[in-house]
Amino acid sequence: MKPVKVGICGLGTVGSGTFNVLKRNEDEISRRAGQRIIVAQVGARRENPNCDTSGIDVTSDIFAVATNPEIDIVIELIGGYDVARKLVLTAIENGKHVVTANKALIAVHGNEIFEAAQKNNVMVAFEASVAGGIPIIKAIREGLAANQINWLAGIINGTGNFIMTEMRDKGRDFADVLAEAQALGYAEADPTFDVEGIDAAHKLTILASLAFGIPLQFEKAYTEGISQITQDDVKFAEELGYRIKHLGISRRTPDGVELRVHPTLIPKQLLLANVEGVMNAVMVDGDAVGQTLYYGAGAGAEPTASAVVADVVDVVRTLSLENGNRVPHLAFQPSALSDLPVLPAEEIETAYYLRIHAIERPGVLAHITKIFGDSGINIEAIIQKETTAEQVPVIILTQRVKERVMNDAIAQIESLDDILGKITRIRVEQLKD
Repeated sequence: MKPVKVGICGLGTVGSGTFNVLKRNEDEISRRAGQRIIVAQVGARRENPNCDTSGIDVTSDIFAVATNPEIDIVIELIGGYDVARKLVLTAIENGKHVVTANKALIAVHGNEIFEAAQKNNVMVAFEASVAGGIPIIKAIREGLAANQINWLAGIINGTGNFIMTEMRDKGRDFADVLAEAQALGYAEADPTFDVEGIDAAHKLTILASLAFGIPLQFEKAYTEGISQITQDDVKFAEELGYRIKHLGISRRTPDGVELRVHPTLIPKQLLLANVEGVMNAVMVDGDAVGQTLYYGAGAGAEPTASAVVADVVDVVRTLSLENGNRVPHLAFQPSALSDLPVLPAEEIETAYYLRIHAIERPGVLAHITKIFGDSGINIEAIIQKETTAEQVPVIILTQRVKERVMNDAIAQIESLDDILGKITRIRVEQLKD
């Protein structure tokens, strides 16, 4: 059989890792795929000294790769939204299969891309777009195909997890750890996507579509970052038996699908609570299998390349199949996607951790608990720290309540004369049915 020719667009961290894995493991990869796979062309603005591209056609025009009649599979590793979208759609229009690690592209433009792929009878594979080298997309789409997925929750951004780990283990402040994360290359100069949950929301959008058979709806994801978490919050969470993790959570409810990224208190005995540093992990709850956990490196050149190349092998294995015989892009057949709505944040029900700063006066706690009682909010635990200052921190753990009810109660409490500043609120999840 003739070799399958691959064109790689982008020769940065992941691109160079993919190139080197394909070259180094060429024999093993070809044995698995059933055909020889060769890198025939590279599209990149500049050479990468970590890659020996001698004997390979290298062009600075990535669109030349997408239109090259010799190329069978285009690997998009340039990142971003607009240029990547145009590149992928051009490749599809020219009959190329596509492999991408671009979570932003899939989360925002995936519906359009998959429709174009269906029309042109080509595949778009995107395992590397979520959690780096962890095969979580294949697990949900294929390994758990017998299950109705109830919920999933994941640490899907290594930068945020590194920051929360350092804050807990070494008692450091957020700003201090963020600066180190930037120095180590874990965080960008502008860390907004990582620390404010946007990167995780891209990935969660993809996972939720696979789990629940709904169209990609990134614009409806609720996102909240970790920049307001303090050392006090970390310590109080530990006292209450919890750890703070920056989680992406999606849950099926009778009213719709929850799609949310935010700091979360989870019981510290859970395996997910003990995922440290830059590692990623996703927990999935299915009605038949129960809870399963997928753990590993969520980023990096070769861990991500592992997922990219696995997708290339999958594509090669199915080159002779028509669309209807291939694994659907979003796990469910396109005609069977559900119109189950994504719930607005105000309708999501969770428990809450609240940190309230109050003036040390008699009756303050009574005022707070009365507001909760009148709002129908049950209190699970209260910690009132002794202090010699005029301010006293009050920590409250509530039972589950809808967000809009909690919003109203917090507004009432913050309006009391005895309350200082904004109340810190962190959602609490037990991660069980």
